[in-house]
Amino acid sequence: MNSRIADEKVEQVRQATDIVEVISDFVQLKKQGRQYVGLCPFHGEKTPSFSVSPEKQLYHCFGCGAGGNAFSFLMEIDGLPFIESVKKLADRANIELPVFEITDRSNGNEPHEKMKEGHILATKLYHHVLMLTEQGAAGREYIAQREFTQKQIEHFQIGFAPNRWDSLTTIFQKRNIPLDKMLDSGLLGQRESDKGYYDRFRNRVMFPIWDGQGNVIAFGGRSIGEDTPKYLNSPETAIFHKSRTLYALHLARPSIRKENETILFEGYVDVIAAWGAGVTNGVATLGTALTAEHAKILRRNAETVIICFDADRAGIDASFRSASILEEIGCHVKVALMPEGLDPDDFIRKFGAERFKTDVIGASLTLMAFKMRYLRKGKNLQDEADRMQYIKDVLTEIASLSRAVERDHYLRQVAEEFSLSLDALKQEQFQIYRSLRQQKTSQTKVETSSPSSRRKLEQKRLLPAYQNAERLLLAHMMRDVDIAEKVRERLGGHFNVDEHHALVAYLFAFYGEGNEPSPSQFIQRLKEESLKKLATELAMLSINEDCSEQELLDYIKQIENYPKWVNIQQRELEMKQQRDPLLAAKLKMEIIQMKKELLEQR
Repeated sequence: MNSRIADEKVEQVRQATDIVEVISDFVQLKKQGRQYVGLCPFHGEKTPSFSVSPEKQLYHCFGCGAGGNAFSFLMEIDGLPFIESVKKLADRANIELPVFEITDRSNGNEPHEKMKEGHILATKLYHHVLMLTEQGAAGREYIAQREFTQKQIEHFQIGFAPNRWDSLTTIFQKRNIPLDKMLDSGLLGQRESDKGYYDRFRNRVMFPIWDGQGNVIAFGGRSIGEDTPKYLNSPETAIFHKSRTLYALHLARPSIRKENETILFEGYVDVIAAWGAGVTNGVATLGTALTAEHAKILRRNAETVIICFDADRAGIDASFRSASILEEIGCHVKVALMPEGLDPDDFIRKFGAERFKTDVIGASLTLMAFKMRYLRKGKNLQDEADRMQYIKDVLTEIASLSRAVERDHYLRQVAEEFSLSLDALKQEQFQIYRSLRQQKTSQTKVETSSPSSRRKLEQKRLLPAYQNAERLLLAHMMRDVDIAEKVRERLGGHFNVDEHHALVAYLFAFYGEGNEPSPSQFIQRLKEESLKKLATELAMLSINEDCSEQELLDYIKQIENYPKWVNIQQRELEMKQQRDPLLAAKLKMEIIQMKKELLEQR
């Protein structure tokens, strides 16, 4: 899209946007002094290294280096072009932008927008058919059987796809929406005979699937007849990725943040039923096992995740696998056990909302207690071999617990159940712990020996004095135009690090246009991603706000003197390589004089 938004409008949107509110839609932030901190959404981590400054309207991750303002955050997390990020924040701030002439659709995000437009139309059609038409009677009958209320239907925008081949197709044609794009979106299929199009979903109760911001990007369809499969989800598309999508996350997020807890269900029907029972912090995966991406999203929104899957063998196995993934990402995991043969929807309809909240969710097991039950499956504990294997498996899990109190608690349970010596169990558990620790140490050595890991370690080493001086000076210059002017008069743009040199040039140009100090606005003007990240990192540095003349002079001297020290080192190298004693002596005298002059300047 070769359209352009005037700089004045971009600046208006930027000033009207609160970066903390924008990022809070994706990351659970906690106030820490003047900053907000949370888990970085751009890489996996257990300890927060992601910082947001409401004062500077910037974010920066000290782990992976990601950084920028509200525009760049949306661009990075949603994969949006710059113009789309501005439009999104303008809508949020109720700022009207001019209508742009699109001169080259092939370069823009237009196909994605058409896909989203098609899904909006489909959602309205399906919901209308279910609620107000004769064609939706079969859907209403199914909904009544599931005991969904009017509030549930409206809240989750449930609909019905009529038993026709051309309902959506006809509407798309009337609205001049390209049918080939709707084929790509998964809403239509294509006939082999005449290359015509047909509705993919027919005679199904329809459940819209949203992205994290509430845009419909796919559907789940539940058959009410003999059609197979019983549940049919949209295929993967450019806007829908099952491994990164959690059902109803945008609806559950307020409750999740309030409770600092998420309930993870297996399907959307369970989420809807639980919401009707007053459990409003539920989400679900979409016909796929929990992925690491899902786990990261859950961890960013809450610390605790309660897994509530079906009670059959498949559900128990899925709970165990999901728990391991969530635990690895740093979640506090609990497991709500369902009675045999019931899923959450069945339980609520049979026993009611209160019992579901108290007897299922409220009675959730700790992860270790669940693992102990899980490890019993398929074992005959009256058999000595099975019993010994079970004890070994449980001790291995206990050895992985971080808190000594927890380890002692579960060791005592095992000792009491099997009439074993607590000391013997502690000794066995410690040997397993030591073995696991040795394996982890070996793995860490392998990982840190890789070239990428070595580079990361090298980057964390202390920087040379001149480089630190340039970084701190730039941080002051971005916040104070008077300091920038003093540096320009003394140094010009002669910084020693190439990226610093480029940043200084852009900063002088920024102030030369009459702009006031604004790190967020300045960073928005930068084109190179590497410079944007560097400028964000420097803007987020903790510095002495009242920079004295002496401090400023010290920074400048470090920067000015570095090339001179480099020159001295080159002369010393020449002296060592010089075979003529007289020339070597002359070089030595020059080096002594150069060092003397530098020391006198201190």
